[in-house]
Order: sequence, then structure tokens, then C-alpha cells
Amino acid sequence: MDISQRITTFLSSPAFGVVGASSDRNKYGNKVLRCYLQNIRTAIPVNPKASTIEGVEAAASVAELPESVHSISIITPPAVTQHVVKEAITKGIKNIWMQPGAESTEA
Repeated sequence: MDISQRITTFLSSPAFGVVGASSDRNKYGNKVLRCYLQNIRTAIPVNPKASTIEGVEAAASVAELPESVHSISIITPPAVTQHVVKEAITKGIKNIWMQPGAESTEA
């Protein structure tokens, strides 16, 4: 599958997980979440320390995301990204987008 097909597949998800979403509107995790929401996408923030972000109920982990989430954006430090990718694979989520700074060669 070429990059164009991968992007199309990623964006075809009925809902998206935003792992590393933040309540701080200045942080990139919040900006990514707002981008999904502003583009009329269903997005669920994933943050173990927040119950809601931008008015959306947050999941504490990837494992808690609803079955409608087929794609996730990761905005976490590389050491955390490894765990997030393993958790996503266990849940059956195959469409993973690592935002700049979240990349991990091990993941």
C-alpha cells in the first residue's frame, strides 16, 4: 500500500483516538484534537489524567477507546509511544500516525 492509500485508510476511520491530548490549548496534543473536531471528525482524547478535554470525554488509555476508533494519532514522548503502539496493536488498531516528536524506531 502506498502512502496515499495509507492516508486514505487512516482518514476513513469512523472515529479517531488522540493519544497525548492535553487540556492545555497551547500544547500540540490539544491542537491536534481541535483540528479533528473543527473538521467534523469524531475524536476521543486519550489522557490518563483528564476526564474531559475540549468538552469531549477522555479515555484513560488506548484500551478504553470505543470499537469505532480504527485510527490513532500519537502525540507522546518516544518512550511512551512504544507502549502506546503495543496497546493499539493489542486492541486491533492498525492505523497509527506518529506526530513529529513522537516517533520511536522501536515502535
